[in-house]
Amino acid sequence: MSSAAEGGSNRDLRVIAGAIGLSAIGDGAALIALALAARTMAGTNMRSGLAVSAVFICLWAPLALLSGHVGLLVDHFENRALLVIASVAQTVVAVGLAFVHSLAALLALTVALGIGVSVSQAAEFALVPVAAGTRTLQEANSLVESARAFGFTVGPACGGLLVSAGGTRAAMLVDAASFVVVAVGGLVLHARRRPGKALPEEKRRARDGLAFLFSERALGLAMVVAFASLLFMSASIPADVIYVKDVLRIGDAAVGLVVTAWTIGMLFGSNVVARRIPLAAIGTAAFAGVTLQGLGKAIAPFWQTFGFMAVAYVAGGIGHGLKNVAFWTLIHARVPADRHGRVFAAYSGLRNTAELGALALGGVVVGLVGARWTLWLAGGLSAAVGLAGLAVLRNDGRSPGGSAATQAS
Repeated sequence: MSSAAEGGSNRDLRVIAGAIGLSAIGDGAALIALALAARTMAGTNMRSGLAVSAVFICLWAPLALLSGHVGLLVDHFENRALLVIASVAQTVVAVGLAFVHSLAALLALTVALGIGVSVSQAAEFALVPVAAGTRTLQEANSLVESARAFGFTVGPACGGLLVSAGGTRAAMLVDAASFVVVAVGGLVLHARRRPGKALPEEKRRARDGLAFLFSERALGLAMVVAFASLLFMSASIPADVIYVKDVLRIGDAAVGLVVTAWTIGMLFGSNVVARRIPLAAIGTAAFAGVTLQGLGKAIAPFWQTFGFMAVAYVAGGIGHGLKNVAFWTLIHARVPADRHGRVFAAYSGLRNTAELGALALGGVVVGLVGARWTLWLAGGLSAAVGLAGLAVLRNDGRSPGGSAATQAS
């Protein structure tokens, strides 16, 4: 079975990258605005902490829990139209969130917003190969990942500034406006991805995406490395703030600078390094990126100065950006195009499952062993996972790159 598609142009790819970047800005701004609103609505200190956590769970859980059903949706309907519809729905939900006055309503609408995010993300990434035009898969994914990283960096800052200037209502209305722009961007796309209908003997299931990701040894190994490394790396996130504040004992601004250093590295890794990797070596590059990402965290506490931490985090960010582009490209190359909706939704579900569990685990680990040991353990174990993946590839004598019938007919 094949996926019916109409080829895109470099302009289409820029539109999709812009949509992904703008979506990331809107999601980041909304997350901060909603977390602050939930904290205010909850009242007491204990309840406010639980309310803020609930916002994160409500926004991200749909990406993990509904990944199979979202994948079926994206592999059944034309993707440009699906992106437009999801963006319009998100606009309506964001406007609703601007005017809620109860915590229960805020959390319910946040779940709806998370469902929209899961659909739009899967549709956007499934459209990337169709819209790549004259660019290679690495170049296309490098542009997309750079836009996404930029959006996730700018978004939370925008959310904080908007709440400070005009409250939650202003932040959510701006978020709604961003979804309108994404919908308009979808309407001007020339690229189409029209998944073929299931054959009479074929029964599509919600678990197909995971099955496809683990259908061959090389790609399955990549998914194990991706999940395990993300589980450890995400556990280190709470330690970043505690390490800067309690161990290095420097001001609040330094926390933002640490995030900036990591993001600078991500942009370099995704937009400069990743696009220069041959497709045949993309699996090796992914595992090397995982290793470098972990080392960036693990070596930072060995010399307790902010300057050394910043340099280490730039290096770790380079690995992070390279890894992200390499894994997306690997999936694009190894999985047939008519399955892209299901595999991207499944991969997103794996990522978000790892992140949700690891963020909770990270807070416990920091409390038990402190920020320095958390960075050593989380970063070191992530790097070890990457090295283990490289060792398995070396023993196999091949890299999970190449192509697997990804061209639409």
